[in-house]
Amino acid sequence: MSELLVPDAGSPPAPRPAFSLLAGGTTLRSALWQALALTVTAIILGWFGNNAVENLSRANVASGFGFLSHTAGFSIIETPIEYAPDASYGRALMVGLLNGAKVAFLAIVLATVIGTCIGVLRLSSHPVASRLAGAYVELLRNVPLLLQLFFWYAILLKLPAARTALTPLPGMFLSNRGLFLPALTSDGRFWWLVAALLLATLATVFLSVRATKIQGAKGHRPSVFVPSLLVFVALSVGAVLVFDIPFGLSVPELRGFNFSGGMVISPEFTALLIGLSLYSAAYIGETVRSGILSVGKGQWEAASAIGLTDMQRLRLVVMPQALRIIIPPMISSYGGIIKGTSLGVAIGFPELVSVSNTVMNQTGQAVETIGLVMAAFLVINLVIAAFLNWFNGRLAFKGR
Repeated sequence: MSELLVPDAGSPPAPRPAFSLLAGGTTLRSALWQALALTVTAIILGWFGNNAVENLSRANVASGFGFLSHTAGFSIIETPIEYAPDASYGRALMVGLLNGAKVAFLAIVLATVIGTCIGVLRLSSHPVASRLAGAYVELLRNVPLLLQLFFWYAILLKLPAARTALTPLPGMFLSNRGLFLPALTSDGRFWWLVAALLLATLATVFLSVRATKIQGAKGHRPSVFVPSLLVFVALSVGAVLVFDIPFGLSVPELRGFNFSGGMVISPEFTALLIGLSLYSAAYIGETVRSGILSVGKGQWEAASAIGLTDMQRLRLVVMPQALRIIIPPMISSYGGIIKGTSLGVAIGFPELVSVSNTVMNQTGQAVETIGLVMAAFLVINLVIAAFLNWFNGRLAFKGR
């Protein structure tokens, strides 16, 4: 009867094979291959760049980014920061970037909320709710986003004209020119209030992290809501009193064929926000559903055994474990939302791509402008991906 040969613990290690560039898994070989790949990439990019410069010189087109300081000379209908036609091209591109960021942020929040609800409803024991959620996913995922944007934009343009605008609430008017709302007005000191709110947000994050550490050490989690609310109120009121921030109320009024005053939410912005949110929510819903299904059945049974309700089981037991599965594909969904804002050019929303088209037509600096737009989308997506990867790492199971 043969015996298993067990290597002697005290025997010397087996001799290592000689190093080969094309064989083995050494660190040096990996570094050489990466250096070779980077070199080839740099050569290719350099060739394309040199070719572009030569073609621009042959066409007598100036190259460089000096045009960013020149006067733009065109207006933008929606400006989150102060802008006028006599501003520079650089400021015009910044307005487009901020417009796209505003839509992307709101769409990410709405798509996450709607998608989470859809994912949970897909697993509902109620057949009507489950089938409606399934129909939503199949319909929205299989219709191109651009067609959905056209659909929502066409519906919004069918609203009454300004003279016959709908009045859902006093001081609120809804027409094909947009939704007009009363708005607070202030001066430059208003930014001190914004800074106070950001500081309060950081304080809330600190309190939440501290509560998590206390829960891990002592077994109970202190309340975060009341202290956070007090911090927000104290810092906001303190900023208003210390810096004497003035506030006024601007109410929209019909003048001629349109409203003036107040705040307006344009049909273009609304159509882009609705389209992006609903379309992305369909994908996020499936991501949430797969994450919930990844949690073992025993976890549900254990939560029921200790008397938790269905919502408590989902919120306290299932979702914290499902997040480890949900977050990685959510990075792709959020990146798709950010890139999807570029479709606003099709319905006339002045986001970055739309503004850059105008800049290119007026300056002829196509290579530089497109390069700036690509760099902006790349940086934003990498920052979002890095943050979510960090958050996912915090949620991952730690090995003992």
